[in-house]
Amino acid sequence: MKITFCCTDTKAEPWLQGLAAALPQADISVWQPGAPQSDYAVVWAPPQQFIDEQPALRALCNIGAGVDGLLRLRLPPSMRVVRLDDAGMAVQMAEYVSHALIRHFRELDQYEAQMRAGRWGYLKPPRRQDFPVGVMGLGVLGERVARTVAQFDFPVLGWSRSPKAVAGVRTYSGAEGFGEFLAATRVLVNLLPLTPETHGIMRRDTLARLKPGAYVINVARGAHLVEEDLLALIEEGHVAGATLDVFRTEPLPAGHPFWNHPKITITPHTSARTLRDESIAQIAGKIAAMERGEAVAGAVDTARGY
Repeated sequence: MKITFCCTDTKAEPWLQGLAAALPQADISVWQPGAPQSDYAVVWAPPQQFIDEQPALRALCNIGAGVDGLLRLRLPPSMRVVRLDDAGMAVQMAEYVSHALIRHFRELDQYEAQMRAGRWGYLKPPRRQDFPVGVMGLGVLGERVARTVAQFDFPVLGWSRSPKAVAGVRTYSGAEGFGEFLAATRVLVNLLPLTPETHGIMRRDTLARLKPGAYVINVARGAHLVEEDLLALIEEGHVAGATLDVFRTEPLPAGHPFWNHPKITITPHTSARTLRDESIAQIAGKIAAMERGEAVAGAVDTARGY
């Protein structure tokens, strides 16, 4: 069994060592143009040349949960794409969203501003029932976030393309449930996969349907959000602010209005980082299962986009 590693922005050696330890029977190497055909590939943002030169791959194993970058390439119709299910990312995402939510809900930014100004004072405590949290996307990461937020006694809603049931979460699905979901949401958390259907899904006409004083947390992809529309709705007062971890252009360009906006908190696409050891164990397990002819979790429907 031959495995090729092709990750453009990741140091290869630790991955090669970990994969070799987990799959000692495999021949594992870093891809070079013109390399022999492989059975499997472990990839992140591979070039089109790699895909063109490896048409016989049994599977592309992506070292992340999002596969929109892979699906922008020209893939042979028969090429199988397998993503990570979790590998330590779900708990990171849950803690990031919980922190952003609670910082906004408890008005901790205002307390910090008061302390910096040398003022000691109290703000009226808000009521949780006034801050229903709507999670868009109920996959592995979205479900974990929704269940975690529910533990803090917030009303939690979830919306997904197809019907899902999550304990403690009121769920909506499909186009017919989207408007009702938005109208019931005050804090919107985006964990959708990026597909042609979800590109720009957070725009003026959708964000305007949220409850007044809405707050936006985007931890999925920057292309989900129409940035100018968010800024306009904040200026108009319908949206109170946002915590954004992902952007249309990354790194965020110098001079972008998000950098110094008083109502927007930004972080550098770090809400859930790939954990190498956990990812290697999961990828190795998937490859071993595929070798045995077994079904694996995380198989991507390339037509659907996730």
